[in-house]
Amino acid sequence: MPQPVIGFQPFYGATYDEDDLNTALASDNPHSLVPTRDTNGHGTFMAAIAAGSRGARFPENSMFPSDFHGAAPEASLAIVKLKPAKEYLRDYFLIHPDADAFQENDIMAGISYLAGLANQFQMPLVVCLGLGTNQGSHSGTSPLCNQIQNFESATGIAFSVAAGNEVGFQHHYMGTVHPDQGYDDVELRVGPDERGFCMELWASSSELYTVGFVSPSGEVVERIGIQIETDIRIPFRFDGTSVTVNFLNNESGSGNQLIFMRFDRPAEGIWHIRVYPAVILSGEFHIWLPMRDFITDQTMFLRPDPNTTITEPGNADMPITVSTYNHTNNSIYIHSSRGYARNGRFKPDFAAPGVNVAGRTGSSVAAAVTAGAIADIFTWGIVDNNATTLSSASVKTMFIRGANRNPVLVYPNREWGYGTLDLYGAFNSIR
Repeated sequence: MPQPVIGFQPFYGATYDEDDLNTALASDNPHSLVPTRDTNGHGTFMAAIAAGSRGARFPENSMFPSDFHGAAPEASLAIVKLKPAKEYLRDYFLIHPDADAFQENDIMAGISYLAGLANQFQMPLVVCLGLGTNQGSHSGTSPLCNQIQNFESATGIAFSVAAGNEVGFQHHYMGTVHPDQGYDDVELRVGPDERGFCMELWASSSELYTVGFVSPSGEVVERIGIQIETDIRIPFRFDGTSVTVNFLNNESGSGNQLIFMRFDRPAEGIWHIRVYPAVILSGEFHIWLPMRDFITDQTMFLRPDPNTTITEPGNADMPITVSTYNHTNNSIYIHSSRGYARNGRFKPDFAAPGVNVAGRTGSSVAAAVTAGAIADIFTWGIVDNNATTLSSASVKTMFIRGANRNPVLVYPNREWGYGTLDLYGAFNSIR
């Protein structure tokens, strides 16, 4: 990467350029010069999958073979290390102490920094996001989704986003209330040693709902009257549990109703969340528990829906959202999150290899493979002056047109999107 003409600084934190890193690596005490490290290895692994170079000096205990190289081995890397979420936010959302959690505004600041850096170097940019959340509308309307969407037609910027690994953990419920039905009884099993969790009910534009509860001990809270943007705290004295409910009837991003429910020290056992109609046409609603690792494996819906489990920001239109498949037997990964988005948008866009790639499995691996493939296309198109107006939208179209498709399946579908990643097919789609 060429040296910058003008130093570009982030909003906060520190920057280390190529010279800083090389000097640190050559020293006996590299962390005295660059006092940061990847403590769990996830980001470093993704970087190697996307752009690792053949012949790189991997540590002796590395899972990468000596002849390994990534999808775009000559790509330049710019890495943003996120700081952990603030403790008061972790406490409010009752996130387990050992779970990795980050703030949306920090991710947005990182994207802004990378876009500025790419502009300074006059280089195309591929942003790889190997993280997601079950919070949000699942229709691509969060502040992060809107920020990504603003780059839709920008030349030389694309996003590869992991679809998530939420299928099989029973964290999504889709319900329907009929006009002649008093309520839908949502059964939620809370496992032992559950500190607490927050979950969200989202309605369509034409719908309004309210809720009631039955605790494991049988304590009943009847239908709660809608109180706009006010915390309603409900103590369950026999169970030692506090439930706080907040109604947002016109959530700012989507315009839809959001009912936010916070369970503090929830009693073990079967909880019933009774969803009552206030204004309905379709009668459809969705509820999401937190994603895996934010709650225990024993907390789940008893009648879950495996669809509409793509994590945000993967439900936005602009990013290339990637599900996960096993390239050795062409089967979908058992936990690969499924579409579509809550508003019916076709997601994921396609599936990429992400099962047992250098020993790791998951949609972040698939997103890293795809990020490298996008970098290859940008190199051919923009760097080598073959197609200098390539954008995220045009690259996505190339991948969709060139994807491999099984003739027995109908596309797009919830698991595979438009097929599987085929870089050669993507190039052929415009020739």
